[in-house]
Order: sequence, then structure tokens, then C-alpha cells
Amino acid sequence: MSAPVLEARAVAKRFGGVIALRGVSFELAAAEVHALCGENGAGKSTLIKLLAGLHPHGTYEGHILVDGAEVQFRSLRDAERAGIAVIHQELALFPDLSVAENLMLGSLPTRLGLVDWDQTMSRARALLTQVGLAVDPSQRTGDLPIGQQQLIEIARALGRDPRILVLDEPTAALARHEIDTLLALVRSLKARGVACIYISHKLDEVFAIADRITVLRDGAAQATLAARDTDAGMVIALMVGRPIEDLYPRRSGSRGAPVLVVRDLDVARQPHAAPWLRDINLTVHAGEVLGIGGLMGAGRSELLLHLSGLWGERCRGSVRLCEKDLPVRDTRAAMRAGLALVTEDRKRFGLVLDAGVAFNLTLSSLRAIAKRGFLDAGAEAMAAGTIASELRVKAASLETPVGSLSGGNQQKVVIGKALLTRPRVLLLDEPTRGIDVGAKLEVYELINRLTDQGQAIILVSSELPELMGMSDRILMLHEGGIGGEFARGRATQEQLLSAAMGVATGRAA
Repeated sequence: MSAPVLEARAVAKRFGGVIALRGVSFELAAAEVHALCGENGAGKSTLIKLLAGLHPHGTYEGHILVDGAEVQFRSLRDAERAGIAVIHQELALFPDLSVAENLMLGSLPTRLGLVDWDQTMSRARALLTQVGLAVDPSQRTGDLPIGQQQLIEIARALGRDPRILVLDEPTAALARHEIDTLLALVRSLKARGVACIYISHKLDEVFAIADRITVLRDGAAQATLAARDTDAGMVIALMVGRPIEDLYPRRSGSRGAPVLVVRDLDVARQPHAAPWLRDINLTVHAGEVLGIGGLMGAGRSELLLHLSGLWGERCRGSVRLCEKDLPVRDTRAAMRAGLALVTEDRKRFGLVLDAGVAFNLTLSSLRAIAKRGFLDAGAEAMAAGTIASELRVKAASLETPVGSLSGGNQQKVVIGKALLTRPRVLLLDEPTRGIDVGAKLEVYELINRLTDQGQAIILVSSELPELMGMSDRILMLHEGGIGGEFARGRATQEQLLSAAMGVATGRAA
């Protein structure tokens, strides 16, 4: 391994009385992909912010070196001058600006004192080509899907021609083909001598791309390992502090009576349009997990949103919950009937980030804790405290703003809010997206506990191993229709993907 181009020596960082980093040392070599792994709250983001100048010199202990010489970054701009570019998990784009303007922001080419738009568009197209994104650079950025916006963020960082590139959960919002494009891009950057720090909860990506892996837990570095000399089990054990017997601990119990029955369902995006969801037939039983997969745009989220009364115009078909017809486009009626949705985008649709834990937990069940039309503060605290304890939500108090919690704890709050409505059917849309392995295992165990109690669950996931490991049956959607149905243990990843692509249809149940 060559001499480090970036190094942290015994760095420590506190936020008031909370210790975020405990004397962490870290080295990044030239032309290396070095992965950082750890649970939410382990210290990964804090370490990155130190290295990138977002926590300026003087606010932490220890030393940061570039090419063997100590640096004292006062800002992100100082780090950029040293050749460090950071792609953060949270997008930092301006939605009302064009793609080209976002890509060239701060470095727009000029001619005679005016923006040279021809050159701007030409440079933008070149950057988009690097990340395999075929969009019009004059298009409004906010009109693009989140996955494409993430690739624009990556292209913008590449436009700075960095020596060191930091990627923080870069694939969280990407489809499989976009992930493959990104990994190929990282490999090409490595071949050109660029050093990369890669942060991801997806260990398959980590082992596909990393040379070395450093594991953090509770603010301390547990080990730095050569990727070729370790495996996912060892990394997970270091992350959570104990060996993990099974990543997908599904306990399949006895299947009860049908709870939700959907027959011949066609749904259009808007009135008088052609159906987008077509000929959907499914049944979910008490105590069962029905997994739903498919490629991005196949209609997975739209199906759950329609069942919840939030999306689409029903053209034909029926939805019956507990042998009663479910109203169309009536969210409150769906909740009262026993349907609860945990949305895919928790920060945008599932939480009030500035409000406290208790406020968020009880937001969908206020009628149950009100007396004569007024909120009963005591009942609210009791209900919130009980569900927070059951889900092991880690927060200083029930008044702690949800936005300050880790991703895993935010997800527990969203699930807890749904459970307080006492649903008969729980709809989980990507419930483990963006959370660490430890938090995923807690979600999986919660699914087991709920189905043991007779809860019916629909689980949407873009991760095929998760679908296979946690579902009793799997439906794969293809372009708004059902491409195949599979019983637990009766399909390979290749067969599921084929059904999602419309290559092979049928039922292996």
C-alpha cells in the first residue's frame, strides 16, 4: 500500500456531553477505495465532516494530514482546494435551477462578462456522460427522479477534478442499473489514481468495490481489514458487537384467514387515462408477510399508495379488507378500516422533523387519545412512551426532535406511528432503506413479533435477498402488472429478476 494521501490521527469530537469520535485513526492511500462501515451513530458522518472541513480545525482533537503534512481546514472550501470532494447522502441541489446550472454552480464559464451558455451546456453534457445519465442539461433539476438527482450530485463533484472523493451512501436512491454504473465509475476513478472513501450499509457493494474496510462502533475504530481477507459476517459482528447468526431471521408461523383481498384491480394515474396498474390480484392472510418486488417504476409504491387511498383512479376491480369493501381515495376511511402505510420517504412524507418523538408517534392516532375533542397530554405521553419502549427508540426524551435521531430510530418512529393506529394490515414500503444492519435486524424481529400476533404485512423491497429472506410469498411486478408469484424458498434471485423484467412469467407457489 502506498503512502497515505489523507490521514486522521487520533481524532476525537464531542457535541456537548456526547462523544461522537473516540481517538479514531484512519488512512486513505492513493488509488484506493477504502470503505467505512458502522451502524447509524457510529461516527462515520462525523469523521467525514472532519476530513472535509465541515467541522473546522479547533473544534476537535487530533490531527488531519494531506500528503503527510498537517492541514487545518477552516471550511469546506479549504478541503476542496486540497482536492477533497464530498458527495453527501442528503442532496444539496437547487431544484428550481437547471441541471447545467447545478453542475456548474460556482464555476459557470463566462465570455465578455456574461455566462457562456454554449460552453456551460457542453461541459454539463460531458459530466453527465461520465455518470451514464442521459438527461437534457437545460431541464429543471427538481423535475427529475431522486435517483437521477443523486447522479447529478456525483457528476458535480467530478467536475471539481478531485484527488480524493468521499461518497456517503451514494446508492441509497439508485436503481440497480444506476448502481452498476456508479460502481464502474468508481473503478475507473481508482484506475486514474483518485482515492475514494466509500460509505454504505450495503455490504455487497462494499465487497464489490473496496480494497480495505474500516469498521466504527460507538465512535471508535474497531478494525481496518483487507476486503479480500474478511467477509460480511465478520464486518457485521464488528459493527454490532456480536456475531449474527442469520441476516434474515424470518419465523414463518401458521397462516390465518384472508385479511386483504384484491381482485382484478386496474388503476390509472389520473381520470380518463389508461390504467397503469393492471389486473392486480393478491391475497394477504393473517400472520403472513407478502413481499412485493420489481424494478423501479414497476408500480410497487403506487400499489400501496392506492390501497391507502392516496393515489390513482380505480378503473375496475375490488379491494376488500376483513370482508368489507375498502373505500376509494379516502385515506381516513382506510386507516379506520385497519390499513396503515409506512412510506418509502420517511423524511418527506412520514415525519415532522422539527417536532418531538411523542408528537410524531401519536400524529395518526389523535382521535384515540383525545377527550371531548381535546388532546389528552397524559394519554399521549403514555401511548408514545409505551410504543417507543417496545420499539427501543433511542432518544434523550420523548420531546427530542425527530430530525436529530439516527435513520434507524427515525424509521422506528414512523413504524410506531403506524402501529398506534392498530392496523389489521401493515404496508411497509422499503422499511430498511438507509438504515444500518443493526437497525435492520430490529425491523425484521419486529415483523416476526407482529406476524406472531396475527398481523398481516405487505413488504415492498428493492433488495432481493431481503424479499427472499423475510417474505412468506413474493409477487414480482412488471410494468404495472404481476410478472410472477413465488412461495418462500421456491425461487432464485435470477428467477425473481426475470419475472420483474417480464422475461419469465408464471407462478412458482
